[in-house]
Amino acid sequence: MEITVDDQRLDAMFAALADRTRRDIVARLSEGEATVKELAAPYAMTMQAVSQHIRVLERCGLISRGRHRQSRPCRLEPRALETAVSWMEESRRAWAERMDRLESHLARLQDGGEQ
Repeated sequence: MEITVDDQRLDAMFAALADRTRRDIVARLSEGEATVKELAAPYAMTMQAVSQHIRVLERCGLISRGRHRQSRPCRLEPRALETAVSWMEESRRAWAERMDRLESHLARLQDGGEQ
């Protein structure tokens, strides 16, 4: 099975989002830009640890950092989520079809249509 760029991007994104702190950071950034200091405020961890989480999110393309005077605010990159959302929707659709087929098959069995 050939691994595509999209597969690699999905792997990195899902690995990044497997961590609760990083999911919280993404959720916070969905409300607007924030500095590392602002993102670190709710956590009992060092700025260095929060910066490391931010770097993981940057590497997979979920967030970017701009420049505003002396600060480098972080911002969410919602387009990066499109690949993951597309994959999840395709998987959901495939599983829904499988469940519909199973339901039909079980209904036929209950009605005595198949042995």
